[in-house]
Amino acid sequence: MDGMNLIQQAQRHHLVVRELGEEIDLEISHGDDDPSFASTPLIGSGSTREPSSEEPEEPKELTMDSQLPSEDQDLSKMQPAKRKKKVVKRWRDEWADTYKWAYVDVKEGTARILCSVCREYGRKHRRNPYGNEGSRNMQMSALEEHNNSLLHKEALRLQMASKDKIVADKPIHVKAAVMSKTAGSIIEAALKRDPNEIEFIQSVQEVVHALDRVIAKNSNYVNVIERLIEPERMVLFRVPWMDDRGETHVNRGFRVQFNQALGPCRGGMRFHPSMNLSVAKFLGVEQTFKNALSPYKLGGAAGGSDFDPKGKSDNEVMRFCQSFMNEIYRYLGPEKDLPSEEMGVGTREMGYLFGQYRRLAGHFQGSFSGPRIFWSGSSLRTEATGYGLVFFAQLILADMNKELKGLRCAVSGSGKIALHVLEKLIAYGAHPITVSDSKGYLVDEDGFDYMKISFLRDIKAQQRSLRDYSKTYARSKYYDEAKPWNEGCDVAFPCAFQNEIDQSDAMNLVNSGCRILVEGSNMPCTSEAIEVLRKANVLIAPAMAAGAGGVVAGELELNHECNLMNWSPEDFESKLQEAMKQIYQRALKAANDFGYQKESPEALVHGSVISSFLAIAQAMTDQGCV
Repeated sequence: MDGMNLIQQAQRHHLVVRELGEEIDLEISHGDDDPSFASTPLIGSGSTREPSSEEPEEPKELTMDSQLPSEDQDLSKMQPAKRKKKVVKRWRDEWADTYKWAYVDVKEGTARILCSVCREYGRKHRRNPYGNEGSRNMQMSALEEHNNSLLHKEALRLQMASKDKIVADKPIHVKAAVMSKTAGSIIEAALKRDPNEIEFIQSVQEVVHALDRVIAKNSNYVNVIERLIEPERMVLFRVPWMDDRGETHVNRGFRVQFNQALGPCRGGMRFHPSMNLSVAKFLGVEQTFKNALSPYKLGGAAGGSDFDPKGKSDNEVMRFCQSFMNEIYRYLGPEKDLPSEEMGVGTREMGYLFGQYRRLAGHFQGSFSGPRIFWSGSSLRTEATGYGLVFFAQLILADMNKELKGLRCAVSGSGKIALHVLEKLIAYGAHPITVSDSKGYLVDEDGFDYMKISFLRDIKAQQRSLRDYSKTYARSKYYDEAKPWNEGCDVAFPCAFQNEIDQSDAMNLVNSGCRILVEGSNMPCTSEAIEVLRKANVLIAPAMAAGAGGVVAGELELNHECNLMNWSPEDFESKLQEAMKQIYQRALKAANDFGYQKESPEALVHGSVISSFLAIAQAMTDQGCV
């Protein structure tokens, strides 16, 4: 933030900005008993400490003390003296940017530092990101502690989510230098059309980059790609619902039917506060290519809502699902589009959605993918995605004359996919050591076993923190605000969220000895992270290939339900393994046809996209300009 912006921000919020290296006061709220604090005023007279001769000179910020109104000062004097903790800090220039979320105001008769987003103050609203280990090499200022607090981050996220457009903090990473002019122009056109849809542009970039050699061989595919990256249909609607207290809420609903050239749409339904149109379109791209790579002729779709089912009662979730289906049901059907489970949508949500769909459609034809709610037994689909990831990893290792047995595996996430990955890794004799949630990650150097996995399921069912696991198993450890990618591992299975692995995480993975990364979540790596992994020759198994197990299981359930009811788990796994093998071989063959060697870290990623695209492009060409 430049000097003028800082001055304007300070004037707007009555913010005290002084010279670098001065003493600042950290306010302690009521109830924070600590004998080390002395009684000193919150807002000083403006005097500054001269920098020590032993310290290097730094450029100084403009000196400015804005005064509170006199009546506020009088009101402040009437209050008992507050206890403060003095901290001497040499400010860096870039730290001034933290001030933009804070201001000084009088609250409860006392001048305080407040957050301009959530209007809160005090230690309960702050959290030292270094936890109980102390401040290490520096003592964080009150504003830095505040801006790193979980409560502030949540308030900031809600503020950003309320805006119609989200602007990226930095330009979208586009590797134009390694792409042809034609491929670069396709991405440029997508950026011009949807400049604020960051996740969608990232997924388009990865697809176009993988198709660069295809375009070079046949320029007629350029027009097909331009049509393909534009969804056939996007449905955006409001979802009003009433909570148990009788209060009305409104969320947004989305359904993007991306491409139906190969057949009726299939795709997940996600309920999560981060859900927006960009995420729905990116998920639609991934699902379209994933379905095209599977043994079945299917189109791709995705959707959901920014509704958060966590902490909601069954009745609240039911009312929301019924309201959601009231709008979307006319676009669904066995020959149109059948939704499946995704993040935040499980057996409960799918049951409510299908019940309302059946009521509105007036028939019982078909079912939504996922657990068959009218079955007496449980579905095998929930296991299929996680098991398929492990089967795919085993196929990769088999080509290297290796096996999973004895390998250390790092897994992120702790949902259905992640826990089923743990199950199958244990069955293959691997040594899975990590899981994670939104607050941090858990590592168990002894490795997980079936009893521990059952315990993890109980923790998740009760919506407790993974930290509770370490209370039972003393040799395990839970790390706050951290990711599992610095733990030593041979194979990594990111199964949590999109873009969960950034550039620094990729470097940690490389340094930890990881040689294979199997994507369980859609687009788990940023573009910068993928570059790091490729340069380090880490083999990446893309989600559109490795995660296709759920598509396979869904179609088997839908088209062969009578047979499935009599199948044993072994029979089903045999079918799933055969399907994953076909997908693996299709991806490698397409990669080889376009000059990618099997050992190349790009082989599976580019081969999967190329194989899917050629199938979709042929169908789109045959059907004409539709």
